[in-house]
Amino acid sequence: MPPRLLDLFGGAGGAAHGYRLAGWHVTGVDIAPQPRYAGHEFHQADALDFLAAHGHEFDAVHASPPCQGYCTLTAGTNHGRTYPLLVAPTRDLLDRLGRPYVIENVPNAPLRPDVVLCGLTFGLKVFRHRVFELGGWMSLQAPHTPHRRHRVAGWRHGERHDGDMVAVYGDGGGKGSVTDWQTAMGIDWTADRRELAEAIPPAYTEFLGSVLLDQLPALAT
Repeated sequence: MPPRLLDLFGGAGGAAHGYRLAGWHVTGVDIAPQPRYAGHEFHQADALDFLAAHGHEFDAVHASPPCQGYCTLTAGTNHGRTYPLLVAPTRDLLDRLGRPYVIENVPNAPLRPDVVLCGLTFGLKVFRHRVFELGGWMSLQAPHTPHRRHRVAGWRHGERHDGDMVAVYGDGGGKGSVTDWQTAMGIDWTADRRELAEAIPPAYTEFLGSVLLDQLPALAT
């Protein structure tokens, strides 16, 4: 059986699919049902409770705590709402567990920016900047891709504009069709806008998962 990875706060499995492509067996956990989860198996449960009870059964852990409380892009639409800030308690549990881990979130989250990834690096049509803090292992930073001039396709001020990038964000927000979003993200197993908006491109974790898999034998000694 391939090495086992626990995917916390997994959503529909954007991260999970990337780890699967890299060669991991992926078990996902989310508080909400995820009927289209892209990992090998799924448990509906509180992520931190599951980590405390079962984390020792896995070779590595990926965690994507809710990002809304740290995200500036949706600060206006989220005004007046409160969201759990779970980066610190997730890190505390992972440090106590002692397995190699990845914590992923938006750039404003309180993470050490060991790796910062952008869709342009992987030839995608979405920027989707994400920060990754690594625990117990080291990654090579992905090649930097300078941001070129761009325009996001969609309707603005009653006029249709062409563009080469897609905005994927919010509860049904952003620009473009569901198919545009799927193509931009490299996700083809779900057509739900909310699931797409909350996911990260699988290319990110395929890259990180491949590096971690190469290091795993040395980490186990």
